[in-house]
Amino acid sequence: MITPGLWRSFLTSMEEMSLQTEQTRDGLGCGTPPETSDQKTALDGQNGILEAGTLEGRKEFVPPAVGMEFESYDDAYNYYNCYALEAGFSVRVKNSWFKRNSREKYGAVLCCSSQGFKRVKDVNRLRKETRTGCPAMMRMRLVDSKRWRILEVTLEHNHLLGGKGCKSIKKMGSGTKRKLLPNSDPEIQPIKLYRALVIDAGGDGSSNFNLKQVKTASDQPNQLNLRKGDTQAMYNYFCRMQLTNPNFFYSVDLDEEGRLRNVFWIDAWSRAANGYFSDVIFFDNTCLSNKYEVPLVTFVGVNHHGQSVLLGCGLLASETKESYVWFFKAWLTCTSGHFPQTIITDRCKVLQSAVADVFPKSNHRFGLSHIMRKIPEKLGGLRNYDAIRKALLKGVYEALKPFDFEAAWGFMIQHFGVADNEWLRSLYDDRAQWAPIYLKDTFFMGMAAAQPGETLNPFFDKYLHKQTPLKEFLDKYELALQKKHKEEVNADMESRNSSPELKTRCSFELQLSKVYTRAIFRKFQLEVEEMYSCFSTTQIHNDGAITIFLVKERVLHEGNRREIKDFEVLFNRAATEVRCICSCFNFYGYLCRHALCVLNFNGVEEIPSKYILSRWKKDYKRLYIQDSGADNSETSKQLQWFDQLYRSALQVVEEGVISLDHYKVALRALEESLDRVHGIEEKHV
Repeated sequence: MITPGLWRSFLTSMEEMSLQTEQTRDGLGCGTPPETSDQKTALDGQNGILEAGTLEGRKEFVPPAVGMEFESYDDAYNYYNCYALEAGFSVRVKNSWFKRNSREKYGAVLCCSSQGFKRVKDVNRLRKETRTGCPAMMRMRLVDSKRWRILEVTLEHNHLLGGKGCKSIKKMGSGTKRKLLPNSDPEIQPIKLYRALVIDAGGDGSSNFNLKQVKTASDQPNQLNLRKGDTQAMYNYFCRMQLTNPNFFYSVDLDEEGRLRNVFWIDAWSRAANGYFSDVIFFDNTCLSNKYEVPLVTFVGVNHHGQSVLLGCGLLASETKESYVWFFKAWLTCTSGHFPQTIITDRCKVLQSAVADVFPKSNHRFGLSHIMRKIPEKLGGLRNYDAIRKALLKGVYEALKPFDFEAAWGFMIQHFGVADNEWLRSLYDDRAQWAPIYLKDTFFMGMAAAQPGETLNPFFDKYLHKQTPLKEFLDKYELALQKKHKEEVNADMESRNSSPELKTRCSFELQLSKVYTRAIFRKFQLEVEEMYSCFSTTQIHNDGAITIFLVKERVLHEGNRREIKDFEVLFNRAATEVRCICSCFNFYGYLCRHALCVLNFNGVEEIPSKYILSRWKKDYKRLYIQDSGADNSETSKQLQWFDQLYRSALQVVEEGVISLDHYKVALRALEESLDRVHGIEEKHV
């Protein structure tokens, strides 16, 4: 149990927290010392270590918590000793349980050496009684996974804690003791030991941090509305992730009275994905705006297979600019301040203002699919609703030029008499932020949803419903991520180990079948096939090296009705540049059938490299090198080194699971690399 007294001490330590980040009123940034702030913000790093600025200025281990798991009893025992060493008390074994037949140990209780009282007959009258009946303890058991899981923890002591050093440390392994010799660095060595002991801890249990006593008030508009036990469950998850996920990051936003306001977190896979796929991101606040039980907000991107990938998530107290700005800044903190090229959000003035403040260099666009989903709600009560909806969709999706859109909109307004509709009026005023016809210069990488039926679905669409409680969602969260990771790994294997079937004799199809991932190639392959629905390519204007062609296509409409449409394509022969009025390349990241027709018409046998985006390639993650930016501070360099090393190691892991042979080679390479790194360390001793 987490006691109120311990929680109060945690809040006090949070106010004094000394982190390698910059603290502002709205959030945290990376790389500089903290500034004074009236707002309490807690931020833990990715190493499973709480770096609290206590009076001694020492680093403290994350306390033992319910749900932590260890590979062996010795690992669990040594971990508790490390924690005790830092906290200033010694450990003894209170109870142990063994199986009757095999004498295999299956349960134990470790406690503070001051626990209980000596029996009268054991008391040495010449020696002062040292036991105080201290309640601090850790109960653990061997579970089905053959790991030792912590089932119960009491952290609070009823006596003063002493300095570092405890006699129970003698029971630890010899390798451990060597790391704790007097000539060892007192700040670094315990941390290394702690990481070595618990870095492999896993399982489906939760760890326990001191959020149980956080004040929550559901009737306050700017405070997170949580059920009883939700804060405990949330911090259980955070603590466990810090132990099992070496690049895990989270940030907690508290108001001046210590009430939980906003939360942000991002796991190691998502942080790695940000390095590759944060060029175009979708900020989804559906759960927050629709008043879900879990007020979840997420950043979502697309990977090299066109699959959705989580780039960070959190819980927000309210739809205020302050909350959005805090969340955006927290995300920037763990992505080294790299701005997305395009950010897509719901159509909202508050969001628009927050994005302008935090992402001034990004193209901010409103999600078209979100707007289209609101048509029944906003227009359903109008007379001639079906006809109005049809006219609106025709103007939005079929217009090729601004004039076409304006004409279709004007017809709808006048013909159906809806000029006074406030939603349509505001929608028209914002048309440059959402209508495809005005966004043809914006890169969307497949997230434009510029065609009927295309949507930006929530990342946790099948795992989170309006009444899903937070505790249940946290369990489903990891299941969802595991499923997504498995899908990506399977897609990587499929792309590398098999060749797609060619359906035409077009050289473009053969060229990109060797380059693109399978999923992206299938989409491009459809464009190659549909070249045959384009029956005429005609030059209509020439200005030096620049020529404009008209490509006619039979376009399929409702009821299998085909209509001939004209597409203008600009071609620069000298620079081998091609651009179609449909802007398929900007919307989806590959050339359309009309542009391919013009290249073919002009005798171009291979697609120019500028139109083969690296992010769609099979080996993209292996070849990608991230721009480190201009920040050359020591802290920033170390963060960049960590991120780069983690991404590189992750690539070895992903490649290593393809087969048993891959696994053996990858494991051997990692072990050899670790030996070499240790060799460098020994040279400096």
